[in-house]
Amino acid sequence: MTTALSSFGNSLHDGTRSFPFVRRRRTWYLLSAVVLLVLGTIGALRGPALGIEFTGGSEFQIAGVGDADQAVARDIVREHVPTNEPKISVLGQDTLRVQTEQLDPAETSTLAQELAEGYGVETSNVSTSFVGPVWSSDITQKMLRGVAVFLALVALTMALYFRNLKTSIAAMLALLHDMALTIAVYLVVGFEITPATVIGFLTILGYSLYDTIVVFDKVRENTEDLTSQHRFTFAEQVERAANQTLVRSINTSVVALLPVGAILAIGAFVLGAGTLKDISLALFVGMLAGTYSSILLAPGFLVDLRRREPEIVAHTRRVRGGYDAEDPGAEDPADVEADTGERDVEQAADRDPDDVDTEVAEGTDAAPTEDRSDDAPHSATADRTRYQPRRTSRRRRNAPRRGQP
Repeated sequence: MTTALSSFGNSLHDGTRSFPFVRRRRTWYLLSAVVLLVLGTIGALRGPALGIEFTGGSEFQIAGVGDADQAVARDIVREHVPTNEPKISVLGQDTLRVQTEQLDPAETSTLAQELAEGYGVETSNVSTSFVGPVWSSDITQKMLRGVAVFLALVALTMALYFRNLKTSIAAMLALLHDMALTIAVYLVVGFEITPATVIGFLTILGYSLYDTIVVFDKVRENTEDLTSQHRFTFAEQVERAANQTLVRSINTSVVALLPVGAILAIGAFVLGAGTLKDISLALFVGMLAGTYSSILLAPGFLVDLRRREPEIVAHTRRVRGGYDAEDPGAEDPADVEADTGERDVEQAADRDPDDVDTEVAEGTDAAPTEDRSDDAPHSATADRTRYQPRRTSRRRRNAPRRGQP
């Protein structure tokens, strides 16, 4: 299996095998949009399950219970705080966590004693804490401010590193996709949003950017001398870079996802609700989304952002055989899709072989030229013209042949 994987990676690196990551980029855009729309709608209907750190309130943890029946705690809280519906979850095998709206010290002490009696444990087994609304509002603002500063600094650093602002924008768009997808999945699953969740989100920001930077660094290597060669267009070089880094991205993701998946399984199914579950779900979904976006979305974003640059348009025109800028019927070079050869294939398929012979006989198309003398001017462009027939318009191909009515 190792040999097969190595052979697969080599074939991707040397170009003998290639996946249409850029050529089919609109398919990936549509797929991502549909997934985000569906998950976002479901998550919005469910609503966020904000933890006590963001909403404020009182918390009771009852340790050493013999029967972790949540109905007992719910009935006790409703009796003392009729206007509040408590949040109750099981931690591990014998610990319950009960969260209510903020109570005063007397109410907190009374409710703790009632919970201890209800579960048949000592009062010392019930720990209490509370979070005020001012502190919760402050931590939320600091979290949002920190994320905004982080994104701004990363965008500036990437723009300086790649010496191109559009490359930085493409990476940030892929990052926003990863964040949106992770948040949507989190809302759909219904896990509580806690500071541990925020830590997970901040961690996947770095991971997603790392994976995208690896791909873009290979793009920079492939396009360093873009205009000095006339074999590959910019978009083809971007797709080539995505294929060359595919195996590395998969290996990195698998190695990272295995331990995170194990932590998620232990936190969710063995230890119950807690920090492990909150942070591991964000990490797991974010890593998957980062791998997906760095290969399928980020290269396409980069091509779409840079394909209209004059230098890239001119180079694409040269690679694809050229377009007459003075011909009013010529195709706009800015709209040339540099990432496929479909236009050439379609024209070749539409062309009747008899038309080609007739056009060559009439002198309308360039047949292979005669041997040049040694002192004739020679250039790469001349060679390209020599072996590639000049395109004719559809009107020309459909015109009546000589001698026909």
